[in-house]
Amino acid sequence: MSLRGIILAGGLGKRLDPLTRITNKHLLPVYCKPMIYYPIQTLVDAGVRDILIVTGGNNAGDFLRLLGNGAEFGLKHINYTYQRGEGGIAEALNLAEHFAQNDKTVVILGDNLIEKSIKKYVEDFIKQGEGAKILLKKVLDPERFGVAEIKGDKIVKIEEKPKRPRSDLAVTGIYMYDPKVFEIIKTLKPSRRGELEITDVNNRYIEWGEMTFDVLDGWWTDCGTFDSLLRANKLVAKKADKADKLCES
Repeated sequence: MSLRGIILAGGLGKRLDPLTRITNKHLLPVYCKPMIYYPIQTLVDAGVRDILIVTGGNNAGDFLRLLGNGAEFGLKHINYTYQRGEGGIAEALNLAEHFAQNDKTVVILGDNLIEKSIKKYVEDFIKQGEGAKILLKKVLDPERFGVAEIKGDKIVKIEEKPKRPRSDLAVTGIYMYDPKVFEIIKTLKPSRRGELEITDVNNRYIEWGEMTFDVLDGWWTDCGTFDSLLRANKLVAKKADKADKLCES
């Protein structure tokens, strides 16, 4: 069974208005590169070469103009598909079923940036056999995210944006699934937000005893708010200073 990468880069990015009035959030700059470059590089560095980008909105064509077939990342081809509106992460993922072709998938949200490679976690997931794996990270504001309740070495439950979080371990926007994920999505009902929630998908795997996790090494941030976008710029700039070549053309 091979491995495929899926980047979810749809949505309208309303929390970043007016920056997103004329472009997709994932095309905004983070230090010296468009935001979408970072999740692509994360997958490529993990050894993933078959990649699909799920996008949407009025600027979807700009992804093709910017990225082409991915030669800049050493790829021969990038796949694209289109999400209408904002139906949630699970709905966006479901659009990738035709691309996955019964293989395992590594899914990453297009506004998630990390410091270090996820290759080890991906390799562990491949060895895992069936089921799913998620990556967690300790945060100061867990109420913004899905929060994992841990007992021993197992996840008991994930609670979406809890008012009183049971831990400080946020579910990052990096998920790994076996092909059953698409069957699970088909059984979901929209939440009160009118979306198909990825937390419901993850909790189903937890109920089956097929969910593993790791705590992500290095920093992690999303770019969904002005504060987190600023933080991402600062973190990438600091990393670039250490690496020297990160932002060379």
